[in-house]
Amino acid sequence: MSEIIVALDFSNEEEVIRFLKEFNQPIYTKVGMELFYAYGPKIIDTIQTMGHQIFLDLKLHDIPNTVGSAMKNLARLEVDMVNVHVAGGSRMMEAAIEGLESGARPGLKRPLCIGVTQLTSTSETMMQQELLIPKPLNEVVLDYAKLANQSHLDGVVCSVHEAKAIHEQCGQNFITVTPGIRLANDSVDDQVRIATPAYAKEQGSDYLVIGRSITQSQNPQATYHSIQEMLK
Repeated sequence: MSEIIVALDFSNEEEVIRFLKEFNQPIYTKVGMELFYAYGPKIIDTIQTMGHQIFLDLKLHDIPNTVGSAMKNLARLEVDMVNVHVAGGSRMMEAAIEGLESGARPGLKRPLCIGVTQLTSTSETMMQQELLIPKPLNEVVLDYAKLANQSHLDGVVCSVHEAKAIHEQCGQNFITVTPGIRLANDSVDDQVRIATPAYAKEQGSDYLVIGRSITQSQNPQATYHSIQEMLK
């Protein structure tokens, strides 16, 4: 069954705490660069103390040694999921896994590690004209997913539109995490490759990253539960 990850796209810790107090059960959350760079491990500890799971979305992309060392430190935060950019190459991804495994506390499972294929704000025109990648976008995403799988990552970040093909090529146990999820009447904002929760489920997305549709709702918990019911 597809699972919801709520993107905590807030500017400060007080807003995060106020939002999470709306929920009477643990949820899976996403902490991105804005919050982590402002508060560091403190924000992670705050969310974990409230009983919630965390996808730490920092998109590491550097030389293998640097990424491996960084992941060793991130493993000590005991979050549930982290990520890298697949564009960093196979050796970098392998170093990320090695760092997580060496940094994980004895007896605890390392965080899941997934790879960003192409951002959901990336259009085919942008990819070809600015990034100078001449292949069709869906082929590039699938190629990146295969490379991530060969490099021992647990899955990838992709758009809903590639999730089905990725599972067909990399197996059902290879995780697809899909941002760009919007309810039918929501604003598109800065996303390009978007989809509704129902379509995401149909395409086999494992984790649906949903931000504004829930965080800016008048009743976040009710909206969260309604999406959960939709996914059942």
